Amino acid sequence: MKIDILLGLQWGDEGKGKIVDVMTPRYDVIARFQGGPNAGHSLEFNGIKHVLHIIPSGIFHREKINIIGNGVVIDPAIFEEEINALVKMGLDPTSNLLISKKAHLILPTHKLLDAAQEAKKGKNKIGSTLKGIGPTYTDKTARHGMRVVDILAPDFTERYNALTASHKEMLKMYDFDYSEVLPKMELNFLNALNTLKKFKFIDNEYELNDYLNNEKSVLAEGAQGTLLDLEFGSYPFVTSSNTIAAGAFAGLGLAPSHIGKVIGIVKAYCTRVGSGPFPTELFDETGETLRKQGNEFGATTGRPRRCGWLDLVALKYAIMINGVNEIALTKADVMSNFETINICTAYKVNDEITSRFPTDSNAVIEPVLTSFKGWQQDISNIKTYDELPVEFKMYIQYIEKETGAKVSIVSVGPDREATIFR
Repeated sequence: MKIDILLGLQWGDEGKGKIVDVMTPRYDVIARFQGGPNAGHSLEFNGIKHVLHIIPSGIFHREKINIIGNGVVIDPAIFEEEINALVKMGLDPTSNLLISKKAHLILPTHKLLDAAQEAKKGKNKIGSTLKGIGPTYTDKTARHGMRVVDILAPDFTERYNALTASHKEMLKMYDFDYSEVLPKMELNFLNALNTLKKFKFIDNEYELNDYLNNEKSVLAEGAQGTLLDLEFGSYPFVTSSNTIAAGAFAGLGLAPSHIGKVIGIVKAYCTRVGSGPFPTELFDETGETLRKQGNEFGATTGRPRRCGWLDLVALKYAIMINGVNEIALTKADVMSNFETINICTAYKVNDEITSRFPTDSNAVIEPVLTSFKGWQQDISNIKTYDELPVEFKMYIQYIEKETGAKVSIVSVGPDREATIFR
């Protein structure tokens, strides 16, 4: 059996949560492979909006197994909040949520280090969500992080105290006063470990290989987006994990030979949260209209997102890196009122036209735009592809022609029912 991978092809916030939710009935297992509470996967059904940060987006389907993989970093306090919200809805997540023993823990001092380091950068800050993601992955790479399995160790307290002591020394170097906030953060953290212990901890590499060997279908869920990948994103304005398809195998303990389809999520326009290059960003009324109509505010931070036209240079790059077979195009309904819609088809860098995504994040890029007639029609209630306006179909066909990937899913609204399968 093969594993399908679903991930974002832009700077995150593409609508992965909704698409995973609507695709979950096709799979037996949903497995999250990287990132942490810096993610905000939004789902909407029955008129209620739900935001998940750590838990896979298949959790609302009670009969499906959900796995938090070894590549994920977990903040126990945020995890507890998510679990409590699910329980209030009448769900029992302990019945279908499994957690990797190898997933790393975000400690309170990781979050304080994140804040201290970001403050130190001043104008050069990367736009961190301040959730402790970077420092946690740093400790993981430096080989002295704490993992879920350590919660059960008899010397857990000693290990915890040793790591936090080293963090406190670093905080002193940053001249960061943590004396008032840390005690409460630690109390919440330690109490939340009791919630974490209610779940089954697994060796996900064995479990997932067993599922595949027994003909169970698996969907790997990514967080953030390709252009935030640590290796191939717009460095240094990136996240601290591998958001691309290759990251799914390291983040779940599977061999690349298991790869099936790669489904890329793409907004009909582009957004970005935080610092970093954004060639098609709009600073005018059009950008503000996209922000308002699309409710473009971070699901995790609440920060307003930067908005701009669809960027085919970046999209082709993301499709190449990931080996994308199919595209899910989201939030097309947001663009229903525009008379003219633009797509970036090339970059002008140092007076030269290029179709390559630049390595240098400081490069001055001028987008080369191609204009299309807008569909100027409310499409949010349309149920079939044939019913879509001809102008929108031309937009889709152009994307398919340029990228070589089929647009197999079109989302025309936030609710799970507002989805068209081709």
